[in-house]
Amino acid sequence: MTRAVPAGTDAAAGAARTSAACVLVAAVSIGFLGVAHASTAAGTPSAATGASTVAGAAAATGTAVTGTATATGAWTAARALRGPSGGGQEGSSSVLALPAPGSPLVTLRIGFRTGSVDDPAGRDGLNALTALTMGRGGTSSMTFEAITEALYPWSASIRAQFDKEMTVLVGEVHRDHLDPFFAIVRDLVVAPRFDPADFARNRDFLTNSLVSSLRGGNDEELGKETLNALLYAGHPYEAPVMGTEDGLAAIGLDDVRAFHRSHYTRDRALVGIAGGYPDGFAERVERELLDRLPEGGAERTSLPAPRPLDGVELLLVDKDAIATAISIGFPIEATRSDDDFYALMVANSYFGEHRTFNGLLMNKMRGQRGLNYGDYSYIESFIQDGGSRLPVPNIPRRQQFFSIWIRPVPHHNAHFALRQAIRELHVLVDDGMTPEAFETTREFLLNYSRLYVQTTSRRLGYHMDSAVYGGGYFIDEIQRRLEALTVEEVNAAIRRHLQYDDLAVGIVTRDAAAFRDRLLANEPSPPTYNTEVPEAIRAEDALIEGFELAINPDRVRVAPVGEMFRAVSAG
Repeated sequence: MTRAVPAGTDAAAGAARTSAACVLVAAVSIGFLGVAHASTAAGTPSAATGASTVAGAAAATGTAVTGTATATGAWTAARALRGPSGGGQEGSSSVLALPAPGSPLVTLRIGFRTGSVDDPAGRDGLNALTALTMGRGGTSSMTFEAITEALYPWSASIRAQFDKEMTVLVGEVHRDHLDPFFAIVRDLVVAPRFDPADFARNRDFLTNSLVSSLRGGNDEELGKETLNALLYAGHPYEAPVMGTEDGLAAIGLDDVRAFHRSHYTRDRALVGIAGGYPDGFAERVERELLDRLPEGGAERTSLPAPRPLDGVELLLVDKDAIATAISIGFPIEATRSDDDFYALMVANSYFGEHRTFNGLLMNKMRGQRGLNYGDYSYIESFIQDGGSRLPVPNIPRRQQFFSIWIRPVPHHNAHFALRQAIRELHVLVDDGMTPEAFETTREFLLNYSRLYVQTTSRRLGYHMDSAVYGGGYFIDEIQRRLEALTVEEVNAAIRRHLQYDDLAVGIVTRDAAAFRDRLLANEPSPPTYNTEVPEAIRAEDALIEGFELAINPDRVRVAPVGEMFRAVSAG
C-alpha cells in the first residue's frame, strides 16, 4: 500500500530547498559519532568526522532542488511500529511517497525498526556490521567494486545509518539513473552478497572507529558515550551503536546472515521515497522490495525502565587528554509522542539550543566567560547532521534522556564549568522561564524549526519519524503546538520532567583520580580567565565556585580509557 503525502503548503514551504548531489560511493554515517565513511574508486576507505557524507572519488557538486510539492498534515503508516507494546501494527507495510516533480533528484530511505538494542549478548555490534555489510557491500549479482564503479558516473550515494532502534539505507541519485540505481539498492536489501572480504573490511572499520577514533581521538564523543554507559548500565541501550571491542571480535559472517534474515523483515520495514520519481515507482518499490522481504522474524526487544540514579553519579575516564570533556544527563519519559515534548522544546532551546547563541548555557559559559567552544542541552538523543547545526532524522527511540554537553574545557576550569552547568539547571528547574524569555524563544523556534527540512531527503526523514512516533507531521506539529503554548504550560512541563537531584556525569580528563578527589572534597574552584571580565561576572563566579554538587561518593568510578567499551557491564 502506497501512502502519498499530498501537495500543499506545510510549515516547511518557506524553507530553502537546496540539496547537495555529492559524489558519494557507498558512504556510511555512523550513529552517535556522526562519522562519514566513503570508499574511493579503488575501494580504499577514508573517514571524516563530523559529517554525514563525504565525497568519494570526485568533488561534490551542488544541485538546486526545485520541486514544489510539500506536505500537509500527518501521514500515518498502516504499520506505525510505535511503542514498546507494538501497538498500531495492523495492516501491511507501506511506502511513504513524497513527490517533488520539479526535482532532478530521487531519495530512497529504506528503514527497518532494528538497531543495537537487538544485538544478542556477546555480539554487540551485530546490527551495525549487518547494516554496513549491506550498505558497503555487494549484491548477489554485483561485487562491492562493481557497485562502486557504477555509482561513480551517476554522482549517486548509498549510505547506511544505524542507531539504537532504527537502521536506514539512504540512497540518492539523479532521476535519469533511477532504474539501475534502484535495482542496486533493492538487491543490497533483499539479496546482499555477504562476501567474506566485505565482512572483514567493515568489521575492521567498526573496530577501528571504536578503538582508534572513539577511545583514541574524539574526547567529545567519548564523553557522550561515557554518559550513555552510566545512564544505561545493564540496559539494551548501554553499548555504543557500533558495538563493543569484544562483541565485534566474536561476530562471524554466519551471524550477520542470520541477523539479516530475522531482523530485516517486512513487518519491521518503513520505506520512503521522495523527489522527481516517475509514476508507478512507489508501486515498484512495494512490489520488488517490500514484497520480497521475509515475513515474521524476531520479536521486538522489550525495554526495561533505565535504572534509577542515586544522587549525582560520576564516571571519570582517565586519559591523557588536552582538555576535560563533560556530559551530564538523566532519563526522561517524554518523547515526540507526548504533548509535553513541545513545551520542553521551548525550555531546552532557551537553556541550550545546539550550536546557537540562543541558549543560556552558550551565552553564559562561552559568551561571557570564554570557558570553551560551546555548551548545549538536549531533550532527546541528538546526532548532528554533518557540518550543519541540525539533527539527523531517522533515529527514533522509545526512551529518551535530557543531557547537557560541555565541550572540552581547560583542565583548570573543568570543576568550575561542571558547577556552573549544574547550577544553571537548578535555576531553570526552580525558577522556570520568564514571559519575556518564553516569547522570544518561541518565536525563535517557530522560525528555526523550518530549517530542519531544507532538503527533500530531510523532509522525507521527518515524515518517517512522524509515522514511528504517531500523531501529525513533526514540523507542522511544532508550528501548531508552539503557537498555542503558554509560559505557564512550559514551566509546568519543566517541573514535571526536569530535575537536578539525580544526575549522571560522564567525564574524560587527565589525572582523573585527582579530579575525582577535588570534586568529592567540594574544593572551591575559582575560574582562571585570559582577559578581564566585568565585576558582575566575578560576583556571579563567587556564587558558582563553591556551589555544592551533592555527589554520591558511593556512585563514583574512575576507569582507564582502554577499558571503555570492551564489553557491556553485567548490569
